[in-house]
Order: sequence, then C-alpha cells, then structure tokens
Amino acid sequence: MTQTRRKATEPRRRPKQERSRERIDAILATTMRLIGEKGIDAVTMKEVGALAGGPIATVYHYFPSKSAILAMLYERFAEESRARFGAIIAGIGGLDDVTAAADRLLDDYHARVAADPAIQDLHNAIQADKALQHLDIAETRLQAKMFCDHVAPMLKSEQREAFGRVVFLIFQLAGGVVRLALTQDEADGRRTIEDYRSIIHTQLRLFL
Repeated sequence: MTQTRRKATEPRRRPKQERSRERIDAILATTMRLIGEKGIDAVTMKEVGALAGGPIATVYHYFPSKSAILAMLYERFAEESRARFGAIIAGIGGLDDVTAAADRLLDDYHARVAADPAIQDLHNAIQADKALQHLDIAETRLQAKMFCDHVAPMLKSEQREAFGRVVFLIFQLAGGVVRLALTQDEADGRRTIEDYRSIIHTQLRLFL
C-alpha cells in the first residue's frame, strides 16, 4: 500500500528535454503562486493547467495528481534547503561551533518559512497527507545524517549513536515548532522559537 501511495505522488515522467523542463517549471511556479494566494485546498489541477499556459491534459501528462505536484515542490524546497544546510555546517570546525551552527540552521529555516505563506501551506499539506509524510521524514533523516557525519568524528565513539538519535529528533521537531510559532502573535512566536533553542542547547551540551 505504501508503494501504491508513493507511485501516486511521483511524477508520471521526469523531463529530459528543455521544453519539458520549462513546462514543468511553469506548472510548479503557478501552483506555488496559487498556494500563496488561496491556500492548497482551493487549488485545482484544472486551474493550474489554465494559468500555466496549457490544457489540463498537459498537467496530467506530467503529474497524476495534485499530491504529485506538491511532492515535486517539496523536493525542490528540500534541494535548496540541503544547499543552505551544507553551507552552514561547513563552518563547523570544532565542537565549539556546533551550537552556533544549530542556531543558524533553526533561524534560517524559520526565516524562510515565515517569509513565504506558500511554503507554510506546502509544509502543512505535506504533514496532512499520509502519502507525502514519508518525504518529510526521509529528508529529516538525510539532513540529520549530514549534520552527524560532520560532527560525529569530533565526538567519542560511544556518544555517536545517541547523538544521532538526538539530532534526528531536534531536526524533526523543528518543523512543528516553527509551524506553531507562525500561528502565534510575533512576541509569543519569538518566545516559542527561543524556548526551543534553549532545548536544543541543553541537549547538545550533553555531548559537547
């Protein structure tokens, strides 16, 4: 059943020609704009096709469902996130840099999501759609591994497994914390982020 859900959220075909890539880019850009304007639930495949400059059949030519479009939008967001993530963790030269890097990662993610209502809606949809939840968990595992691969060699060998588990939880919970903060007024939202930052610091200090 999981495999069936994944097929339903995967594109029908990956673009190989420039014209196909441009068409998919137009579909994705249109969908993201509509999400920001009216929310995911109100966006239809027919509207996406019309506003992306082609018939609905063209959208279905590449995507079997709206969930498949959302999955590719999330994939692209994740790719950009990994690039930013890599640049931040590259600055970790020793254990003294780990907490500061964690702060930068949290602040960067919070700022990106807060700045774009469409990203907020996309992340909410990923969490709400059982067929898409695996994408977020897999991405969290990947980014947690990137962080651990960089930091773990600086730790004692017996600490590394526990460190990996803690880092995964910190990363996975960060999305929920940011979503909560964005539902609150500015002052309460900032306190929520700072409270979570304190939790991160406390957990990381167990290893540093």
